[in-house]
Amino acid sequence: MSDKLDKIDLKILRILQENSKITNLDLSKKIGLSPAPTLERVKKLEQTDVIESYHAKVTPQSIGLNVKTFVLVSLAWKKENALNQFLEKIMEIDEVTECYIITGEADFLMKVVCKDIPTYEQLLFKTLSQIDEIERLRTLMTLSTVKDSKILPYKYE
Repeated sequence: MSDKLDKIDLKILRILQENSKITNLDLSKKIGLSPAPTLERVKKLEQTDVIESYHAKVTPQSIGLNVKTFVLVSLAWKKENALNQFLEKIMEIDEVTECYIITGEADFLMKVVCKDIPTYEQLLFKTLSQIDEIERLRTLMTLSTVKDSKILPYKYE
């Protein structure tokens, strides 16, 4: 973003991360501006990609998704075009909800969400382990969630 974010922009970002369904009227009252300039500011934050999108946060268990794992992936770099082939295949697997290139003992960290342990086992043995570009997989099973904040750590005030 070419323009610096001012205190009001930062306040808007904090409030929208807490509750993206807030009405423009309520938002304008909280930040101390009238509704029209408030809407303009929100639109500018959207247009400059400071705000990427808005989402409904669904509780996975409420729709039968009870297993969340993190999988460390080491790539078989000797395979031709290993990186692109791997990424193409991973993009097709819906259960892989996030994937990051990392440093350390592995090349990627994937977040996998699925119904139950047998479903994860099936995914692991029938899908993930069949990807030729993967040299090694290591599963980190989550037991429970202790923190899952969607508010970015920033000095908003």
